[in-house]
Amino acid sequence: MAYILDTHTFLWFVAGDKQLPPAVKDIIKDFDKVCYISIASFWEITIKLQLGKFKSELTLSELFRFAERNQIEIIPINEQHLITQLNLKFDHKDPFDRIIISQALSEKLVLITKDKTFKKYKVKQLWGN
Repeated sequence: MAYILDTHTFLWFVAGDKQLPPAVKDIIKDFDKVCYISIASFWEITIKLQLGKFKSELTLSELFRFAERNQIEIIPINEQHLITQLNLKFDHKDPFDRIIISQALSEKLVLITKDKTFKKYKVKQLWGN
C-alpha cells in the first residue's frame, strides 16, 4: 500500500505538529511504506509563502530536501491525473486538493488528510474518515 500526503499533512509532519495522529506519523516515518507528495503541494506552499498566508522556519528548498531525507517522493502531474480531475464532481473547489484527489485515484494511493470533504470522492483515505 502506498500513500499520498495532503499538503497540511506534510507541513504538520515537518513541524512535528501534535494535530497529526501518532499512527500517521508512524506511517510517514516508516521507510518501508511508500509515501508521495504532489508537486502541487509545493506549488500551493509557494503561493501561500508569497501571500504571507504561511510562515515556515524552513525555506522552500529546505522543504524539498526534508521530503527527500524522509523518502517522501514527489509525484509530478501527468496527463492521466488531469483527465481524472476533468471527470471529478465539483464538490471540492480547491484546485490543489482536486489534483491531489486525482493523483490518489489515478495512482491508487491512500490519501492521508484530515479534510473530510475528500470523503465525497471514491478515494481511499486515512485519518479524516
